[in-house]
Amino acid sequence: MLLNRDGGVFVGRRIDQTVEGWQMPQGGIDEGENPRQAALRELKEEIGTDKAVLLREHDGWLCYDLPKHLVGVALHGKYRGQRQKWLAMRFIGEDGDIDLTTHEPEFAAWRWVPMEALLDLIVPFKRDIYRKVIAAFADLAAG
Repeated sequence: MLLNRDGGVFVGRRIDQTVEGWQMPQGGIDEGENPRQAALRELKEEIGTDKAVLLREHDGWLCYDLPKHLVGVALHGKYRGQRQKWLAMRFIGEDGDIDLTTHEPEFAAWRWVPMEALLDLIVPFKRDIYRKVIAAFADLAAG
């Protein structure tokens, strides 16, 4: 969860989706990386900047399963869901540092939203995880 100085949360609309839905940046942890290193790398790959500092790491790992109609389609067709480690980070750059035209673009658009708006923007099968992430990091939105 990338938060700006005003407590807004970064969300992006994926290029490859067929239904309207926004999500926070996310990605895998490469061999030899810890979650913080992976988060900064994924930010750089997905939004063109890693200007962020760690605020908090979620205590546990959170999991979700894909709905049946997406199994074999989403997540490169290889996975049935994901196990995720969530981190809250403060964006210390300027909005102009965000560049979605990365080497392999993932997002078509982006915006800062209030944390309480996340559940209305996300695809339904990720809502339970987002509820848990919001509960863990809600106090950080104050700035």
